[in-house]
Amino acid sequence: MSRLWERLMRLAEIGARPDGGVDRQALTAGEIEAWRLMLGWAAEAGLEAATDDAGNLFLTLPGRDRSLPPGLIGSHLDTQPNGGKFDGAFGVLAALEVVSHLGFTPARDISVVAWCNEEGCRFAPGMTGSETFVGLRDLSTIRALRDGDGVVLGDALDALHAAFPTLPRLPLSREFAFCIEPHIEQATLLEEAQLPIGVVTGIQGKITYEVVLEGEEGHAGTRDMALRRDAVMAFARIAARMQREVGEADPVVKFTIGMVRVEPNAPSVIAGRLVFRIDLRHPDNAALLAHGARLEAIAAAEAAPCGVRMTRLVHAPSNSFDEGLRARIAASATRLGIGHMDLLSAAGHDARHMASRCPTAMIFIPCRGGVSHSPLEWAEPAHVAAGAAVLAETVKELCA
Repeated sequence: MSRLWERLMRLAEIGARPDGGVDRQALTAGEIEAWRLMLGWAAEAGLEAATDDAGNLFLTLPGRDRSLPPGLIGSHLDTQPNGGKFDGAFGVLAALEVVSHLGFTPARDISVVAWCNEEGCRFAPGMTGSETFVGLRDLSTIRALRDGDGVVLGDALDALHAAFPTLPRLPLSREFAFCIEPHIEQATLLEEAQLPIGVVTGIQGKITYEVVLEGEEGHAGTRDMALRRDAVMAFARIAARMQREVGEADPVVKFTIGMVRVEPNAPSVIAGRLVFRIDLRHPDNAALLAHGARLEAIAAAEAAPCGVRMTRLVHAPSNSFDEGLRARIAASATRLGIGHMDLLSAAGHDARHMASRCPTAMIFIPCRGGVSHSPLEWAEPAHVAAGAAVLAETVKELCA
């Protein structure tokens, strides 16, 4: 598996940061360069390359019976602005390693996928590729998204496709026999158990909100305190109460305010507008909805004298992965003599959406200290090799 490690390090050169991290955001020149690298490796292996209108990349090993639904394996190539070398990339390159050196012609096609815009740091919310593929979001809706510089996703997507004018365009919402996504864990359960493989049981639910507070700008030195409609003060009240009544009320809940934008953001001007994002997660769907309702009530109660608008951008319920496919992954690890355990994913992944379309599962490998979305993100070469080996063994059984 030294080739897999070498390719991971080569891919990490695209968007490399001085601190050892990777900045290769969705639909940038860096992702186009990553596609060129992937297409070169795919051509060497005799794979058929194609894309679709949502910007997903597919590299397919033809099978004996091409009328059968293909198997699907892979993850994503985009990173956070301060990302690492393994999140997403490990899954795509492990999948490429499997189909490039399977050793026989499979019964059905096997496609490596690199989903578009999983991270959502440039065009939010993320997972536009997989969500559009399964019909959760409309293509015209995702094409209208804008990044922080005002670039329209549709224009960036057109630029990506223009860079590869001869690449065939596949239809969206095609049928697959199964889907397996390999990924780093982004937590510490495997590391603590000293096991190299996690068989993922499911993904906890997530709701993302955008909250807009509308106040009134004013001079910091002249406007009486009693007359102020200060969006920052409204935010302070709302955030503190949300933390007390949701973030600290349930030991399982994950409540995060990860983005705040103040307007006009000037030191001597009362803030007239503030926008912030909430990331709410819980493995129990009923609890997730209850906590979400509480957040909405708090925003409504604490915003005055400012106006408030709270929009639910994402609602991804907690899901379970296919028991039969999970059993096959566990059996593959056992046959190879590789230790494994069941675990729940606390982070969201594209596989969540495929679970409604076909038998779907995930394979986790440890990452040091659970650190991800960081230049410090690290996976041991032995664990990378173990994850790819379990994926290969499972795919061979499914497609013999």
